[in-house]
Amino acid sequence: MNTPSQSYRHKQFGTTIVAVSLPALMVPLLVVWFNKAPAVLSVLAAVAGIQVLVLLLFGSLTVEISGGHVRIRFGAGLIRKRWPLDGIEACRPVRTSWIDGWGIRLTRRGWLYNVSGLDAVELRMRNGKAVSIGTDEPQALCAALEEALAGRNPPDSAGP
Repeated sequence: MNTPSQSYRHKQFGTTIVAVSLPALMVPLLVVWFNKAPAVLSVLAAVAGIQVLVLLLFGSLTVEISGGHVRIRFGAGLIRKRWPLDGIEACRPVRTSWIDGWGIRLTRRGWLYNVSGLDAVELRMRNGKAVSIGTDEPQALCAALEEALAGRNPPDSAGP
């Protein structure tokens, strides 16, 4: 249940990142299983270690709206980012391209933070920049953002 201090929280499993990383992890492990040469073992252990690190860092993406900020956290939480609601002008659901990729990328629209799929919510900042946050529930995230923005940034009243 959402509270006033937390209006939205969702964790998306990184299906795409895992689908790419697991085979990349399995190949070195299979080669190690069948080839016991020390030079091969050290190289493949390094490759396997990198893949495990990728899974720990990018295996999921948690998006939260609370405390006057939009926060994202990848995987174990070592990689995180936040934006103040006061700096966000608007949001809208968007579709990314497979060319935009997954992870943290600079795209033609601005920065993209994504672990799986092509759906995202674009945040249009007051400074003119844009940030896209990948999500498997773009409508719910955008609705929660619009609600939070309406509570933080009341529309300007028309004066004489």
